[in-house]
Amino acid sequence: MERRHLSRPVYEGLPWFYMAFGLAALVASYLLAAHGTLSLAVGLLGLFALVYGIVVLLRRRDYRALRSQYGNPGPLGEPDSPGDEER
Repeated sequence: MERRHLSRPVYEGLPWFYMAFGLAALVASYLLAAHGTLSLAVGLLGLFALVYGIVVLLRRRDYRALRSQYGNPGPLGEPDSPGDEER
């Protein structure tokens, strides 16, 4: 069975999409304040999406920083940062 992968621009943009969705849901929750339960559900979903996006973004950054400390190239053989190609 062949594993499917997302294209790199889509993969890199996912945390930003999650955070934008979370912020939009938080704003919608604020605007829906008159509808108590619905506002709470949308607000919790927005908070979860925002925190999830931040966590994914920070974990990727830390993973790439740790990997570059050990001099491991990226998955396609290219270095992670411009300074890595001198090693």
